[in-house]
Amino acid sequence: MSNRLNTPNDLRAFWMPFTANRQFKKEPRLFVGAKDMYYTTHDGRQVLDGTAGLWCVNAGHCRPKITEAIREQAGELDYAPAFQLGHPKAFELANRLVDIAPEGMDHVLYTNSGSESVETALKVALAYHRAKGDGARSRLIGRERGYHGVNFGGISVGGIVSNRKMFGTLLTGVDHMPHTHFPDRNAFSRGEPEHGGDIASELQRIITLHDASTIAAVIVEPVAGSTGVLIPPKGYLQKLREICTQHGILLIFDEVITGFGRLGAPFAAQYFDVKPDIITTAKGLTNGVIPMGAVFVTSEIHDAFMNGPEHMIEFFHGYTYSGNPIACAAALGTLDTYKEEGLLTRAAELASYWEDGLHSLKDCPNVIDIRNVGLIGAIELAAIPGEPTKRAFNAFLKAHEKGLLIRTTGDIIALSPPLIIEKHEIDELFGKLREVLQNNI
Repeated sequence: MSNRLNTPNDLRAFWMPFTANRQFKKEPRLFVGAKDMYYTTHDGRQVLDGTAGLWCVNAGHCRPKITEAIREQAGELDYAPAFQLGHPKAFELANRLVDIAPEGMDHVLYTNSGSESVETALKVALAYHRAKGDGARSRLIGRERGYHGVNFGGISVGGIVSNRKMFGTLLTGVDHMPHTHFPDRNAFSRGEPEHGGDIASELQRIITLHDASTIAAVIVEPVAGSTGVLIPPKGYLQKLREICTQHGILLIFDEVITGFGRLGAPFAAQYFDVKPDIITTAKGLTNGVIPMGAVFVTSEIHDAFMNGPEHMIEFFHGYTYSGNPIACAAALGTLDTYKEEGLLTRAAELASYWEDGLHSLKDCPNVIDIRNVGLIGAIELAAIPGEPTKRAFNAFLKAHEKGLLIRTTGDIIALSPPLIIEKHEIDELFGKLREVLQNNI
């Protein structure tokens, strides 16, 4: 690669997403290569990937089966319309996906991102009730601190203030349950916290307020990732399922982060043994290589639409790139890699070692909480008085200097390495992070 491409001399045109643009463009951090567990920077340094890119590179970087599948597909069939037409790999992939999905999740709709998966799931939920003659069910219930992408439906049911406050009134008819973060009672929990499962009863209060006959769906992340890794207290998800079933409300699990092995099972629904009605995915579906998402629904939901004249479209929704051939090829290559290397369950094998390494940082300065489940972890830091988020951002910058990629949200460090990580790389990750945290950031 030429020096011109390695170090662009004009950064002005690109308005970067979720980035402090002015700070970045003064001191750019550029990746120019990647392989397995490491990125290569424009100045030739190796950076250990502690976040699977952005929660998505579950199989590690530049894996041969995935890159070869993309290469072959691009030379064979680059694009095919998804409306009233198809191509074989879209059907093959759907079958492969339902094979690893929770029992009963028998149908798949394709999207291009987690945000689109959420929008699709919300529309399916609303349309399902209408198809059943229950169109009064139009309310959606999300959760405080929830993250469901950045489209209008997603930020409406989401509960991260900074993602909502700039964009007007959003969707109407949306309410929010309380979040599940109780650091005063659950600090330094290992796995599911002991306290707070009873907060699920707040859903019953909301149902009583609005009446169940008006509520279409509840959407939650089984593990809330982008808000700082909030792990559900024991019994919480089970109680949500019980309440939704009692009142005929659909339960949507947003598994854009937890899907495809992150917790040690293919999906969090299997890990927690709670079956939702709809599951949203993206990220790990293609290992982050090609944008793609998938929404899983039960046969009951799917079949509710299969009425009327056969020549009529049953569900007026879709995208130009739904089931894109190259994206499907990437996903099939990803599933092959997961299967051959046992990656969908590998997090279960490493979880204890990961947990011990993470909690070994408890004695570091300014650490006020550590939490974990599967191959996910979070370290919560005390905020600098009057400068929220700065301490964690300083840690991000220092970690990058030391050759480690971490993710920060607020004053929380979030970790989710590729599932191919070895124990010596876990040691390297937490060793470098200890150096960062000991540096009085």
